[in-house]
Amino acid sequence: MAYANISLFSTFVTILLVAISIDSASSAGNFYQNVDVTWGDGRGKIVNNGQLLTLSLDKTSGSGFQSKREYLFGKIDMQLKLVPGNSAGTVTTYYLSSPKVATHDEIDLEFLGNVTGQPYTLHTNIFTQGKGEREQQFRLWFDPTADFHTYSILWNPRSIIISVDGTPIRVFKNMKGVPYPNNQPMRVYGSLWDAQDWATQGGRVKTDWSNAPFIATFKNFNADACVWAKGRSSCRGSTRTAPWMNQQLDATSQRRLRWVQKNYMIYNYCTDYQRFPQGLPKECTVSKF
Repeated sequence: MAYANISLFSTFVTILLVAISIDSASSAGNFYQNVDVTWGDGRGKIVNNGQLLTLSLDKTSGSGFQSKREYLFGKIDMQLKLVPGNSAGTVTTYYLSSPKVATHDEIDLEFLGNVTGQPYTLHTNIFTQGKGEREQQFRLWFDPTADFHTYSILWNPRSIIISVDGTPIRVFKNMKGVPYPNNQPMRVYGSLWDAQDWATQGGRVKTDWSNAPFIATFKNFNADACVWAKGRSSCRGSTRTAPWMNQQLDATSQRRLRWVQKNYMIYNYCTDYQRFPQGLPKECTVSKF
């Protein structure tokens, strides 16, 4: 009888573990569990049982969302498919930001739309203690409207690394004398909005509202990160020892970064001497790696 009870108990545990495993797999990247649609009056929608999030923009309004949780360091991945066709004047964003105060931190990816057949511009910026002016802009080496691509922000105490489909495009290092975002938790945000005054060719090309509504799609949100709650960061177990916690670029990644910056970077604040007549920012004068 004892053996029978043990057998029944083992079977129950096995079934329970399988159920937990299935539940965990089904919740991975589930937008219902991970984000709140925060504005847009219904233009932002979570669909496909939480697997997709769509943002839309019409002449009245755009839309946006934010993560339910705040994070202090982590690796944040999101797959995006951008507005197709004539997207001039539109901006799709995916970024991290601390509370909106004078000394806020922010890590920006902004996708500036363009006229049909012309490439998007990926605009990046990093704010520390309320100060930005660290823009780098890129063309992408693929059509970001034809399929989903993975955009990643790795943020640890040593570096910020922005990657596209695993290829690093930008690094911002924590170095002495340069402000670095290392003590303010940030949420993940996404939005789609009208920026025709500046987004496309400096605002020369306006939004063609006959193409509205414009729609961008997000999926596979993943935050392997330290969660901030009740005034403290919870880095436990595998998170504390996660590869991203101390990750830097290896030799292969450095070569890929140089390839992107040589062939696809179209603006770099670190080479804009006219903008900084008194001298380039300190982080521009030391090693990128």
